[in-house]
Formats: sequence, C-alpha cells, structure tokens
Amino acid sequence: MQQVSEPARIELSGTQAFCVGSWTLAGLAGLEQRLSELDAPSQDLVLDGSRLQALDTSGALRLLQWVQRLEHAGCTVQYVDWRASDQALLHLVQQRWQAWDDHPHPPPQAALSLIAQIGQHAVEQLRRALGFITFTGEVAVTLGRLLINPRQIRWRPLLAVLETAGAHALPIVGLLSFLMGLVIAYQGGVQLRNYGANIFVVELVALTMLRELAPLLTAIIVAGRTGSAFTAQIGTMRVTEEVDALATIGISPMALLVVPKLLGLMIALPLLALFADIAGIIGGMVMAALMLGVAFPDFLDRLPMAVDLTSLLIGLGKAPVFAAIIALVGCYQGFQVSGSAESVGHHTTLSVVQAIFLVIVVNAVFSVALSILGI
Repeated sequence: MQQVSEPARIELSGTQAFCVGSWTLAGLAGLEQRLSELDAPSQDLVLDGSRLQALDTSGALRLLQWVQRLEHAGCTVQYVDWRASDQALLHLVQQRWQAWDDHPHPPPQAALSLIAQIGQHAVEQLRRALGFITFTGEVAVTLGRLLINPRQIRWRPLLAVLETAGAHALPIVGLLSFLMGLVIAYQGGVQLRNYGANIFVVELVALTMLRELAPLLTAIIVAGRTGSAFTAQIGTMRVTEEVDALATIGISPMALLVVPKLLGLMIALPLLALFADIAGIIGGMVMAALMLGVAFPDFLDRLPMAVDLTSLLIGLGKAPVFAAIIALVGCYQGFQVSGSAESVGHHTTLSVVQAIFLVIVVNAVFSVALSILGI
C-alpha cells in the first residue's frame, strides 16, 4: 500500500529533533509557520532523520536554513540516522548555497534620473538606427549583385509578393480610395458651391488624390497589411531557426527572403497607387454628380485641364520609395526577432508603426522639396 505523504515538520523531544514527513516542494506548505511556533532549543541538538519520508533540494535548503538559524543562536546540531542519499543531497545543497553566498553580487542599480533615462533612450534609438542603416547597406550590396546577374534572382518568391501584396490588396485599396474621393468632393464641394465654383471640385479631387493621398493612403494600407506579414514570416523563421539553416547550407537569407520582397513591393505599390488614383477620381466624380450638379462628361472634360502628367508622375514616383521603406523596415524587424512568439508580435507591431511613421516623414520631405523646386 502506498504511503501517504505527510507535511514537513520538526518534532522536538528534549535535546532531540525529528524531521518528519515529506520535505519536498509539495510538502513545504506552511512549514515556516510551524518552525516559528517551535521553542528554540538553548543547548546542543541531535537532528534525527529516521522518520523522514522524502527529501528534495527545496526541502534540503529549508532544513539547512533552519539549522543555520540555530547555529547563529549558539546551538550545535548533530545529524543522526540519515540515509546516505539524503546526506549526499544535504551536502550538495550546502556546497551550492555556500558558493552562492561567497559569489560577489553586484550592488543594486540606483534609479536613473530623468535626464539619464532620456540619454539612455536616445543611445538605444541611435543604435537601432545604425543597425537599420547597416541592414539597408547589406540589402543594397546583395541587390546590386543580383542585378548584375539576374538569373540568380528568386523569381517565384517575387511573383508571390506581387500576388499577395498587389492583386490581393486591390479590393481594400480601391474601396478606401473611392470613399476618400467621395469625402474630399463632399467636404470641398460644399464650400465651393457657396461661391458658385462647383466645377473646381475636379481640381480639388484630382490634385489631392494624384499627388498626395492616393500614394500615401496606399502605402499606409500596405504597411499594415504586407509589412507586418514580412516581419511575421521572417520572425517565425528566426524563432524556428530556419534562417540559420539557410545560412548553414549556403543560401543567402538576404537573396532569398529580402530582395524578392523588396523588388516585388516596389513593382506592386506604384500599380496599386495608380489604381487608387482611378478609384479616388471615380469617387469624387460620383459625389460631384450627386451633390454639385457636375455631370460625368463635364468632370471628364475638365480633368485633363485640371491635372497634367507631372502631377500623376509625382504621385507614382513616390510609391517605389514608400515600397522600399515598408519592405526594408518589415524585413529588418523580422531579423530582430529572437526567442519566442512574443518577440514576433512585438517586432511586428514595431514594423507597422515605424514604416507608417517613415512613410509620412518621407512624404513631407517630398512635399517640401517639390515646393522648393516649384514643381
């Protein structure tokens, strides 16, 4: 019949103390309270282990801590009737405990001041920026080698990016651009109608969509939809050590995982931006016909006078730059993943936030530069 484990406890009988029960992790509940209720012996003590049911490292450490308190109080403890295995475990735990106490521990760090925290954060951000620049340089070198020898480009992953990041994104890009054209035409058209300038809604919608909103809106959608997917894919491969396996068998992770994504997105995003231009203009045209009395033929007749080829090319020219930013940030954050699925989620969030932030900053730089150039 299996013996029922008893809680760990000490029973005193004169100058003799018995270790009773199971001195294991499961049997130590409430032990500290039971030990505190014991009367501290004022003379030498014999510690008997004959009634001990089981002992593990947790129980051995608790027992040695209690014996240490007795010895600090001037009491000498002698071990009797202990099994050889229990004596060996007590000796091992005593050695490790003594080594831990002898090891110098660094003093706790004082709380940093606000200025120190700002400086520490700035240094960390600078380190990440330098890491991203280094990663971009490695991608540029790999891309240059592949362009010199195009037969080494991984065309199948590139075409897969064109499908997932391009064709599959058409519905959401078209819908949001169409709605954005509706909103711009309605908000601006209401004001233009007050001055009898309804026809100028064509310039408002066309210039806004072609030069600014269509490429920017498309880039933001792609950053949240595709950039995060790049990070999650590469991050998962990092966690499962597939990236290391590729390097071990002589396949460049840059050539296989980064360059096809970069090239595919740089091709897909301008096409998506062009589709967004068309959808946005159609949305504005529908609202102009419904609310402002500008019929479809009138809208289309004025469109070539409202915008020129330069405005279209400016918007489309931004798209490859936005695509490069999204692909590089997404892949870079994927390679920063380490250790766990939690790290994958953290860096996926970072990639979306950083990509959208950089896209907006670069778009502002484009606007300032084009304004200075008078374009």
